[in-house]
Amino acid sequence: MAEQNAASTAEAPSGGGGQKPILLIALAVVNMLIVAGVGFMLYKGRQKEAAEPKIEHVIKGEAEAQAKENEHAVEPESAGKIVPLETFIVNLAGAKGHKVAKVNMELELQGDHAAEEIEKRKAQIRDIIIILLSSKTYEEVSTRDGKNNLRNEIKDTINSFLVQGKISGVFFTEFIYN
Repeated sequence: MAEQNAASTAEAPSGGGGQKPILLIALAVVNMLIVAGVGFMLYKGRQKEAAEPKIEHVIKGEAEAQAKENEHAVEPESAGKIVPLETFIVNLAGAKGHKVAKVNMELELQGDHAAEEIEKRKAQIRDIIIILLSSKTYEEVSTRDGKNNLRNEIKDTINSFLVQGKISGVFFTEFIYN
């Protein structure tokens, strides 16, 4: 009899065992319908976007690009005379003689008589540049922003005492430091 009870319990299915596969199939179908609905909505949105006239967008974008190019374009005739300066070799600040900078630069001039004034004041200009360079630390001149700040500082300082013309740009043609 014990053998019959063991055999009958092994053969009898547990209650509710047939419901689990149907529930999983129903959830999978619902999930697929939701994914298909989202995909359809995205497809319709892209179709609507593609149907809008794009030629206006292209024309507007091209006009904006040309306007930006015209803002940054430099006319060759507006460039002033370029005056090269001798090489500057200075100790950088805070280095106690261990950091040295070698700098060659050129000045772009504005005004008809600026070149004459630069020649007359060359010693004063060199003195100011040497003082400015030697007051900078390695960290200040080793970055791009530091060099741009130095360029602007040199230009502004020299322009503060020029009378017959102005410097419109300072160009570093060599900038070496150790």
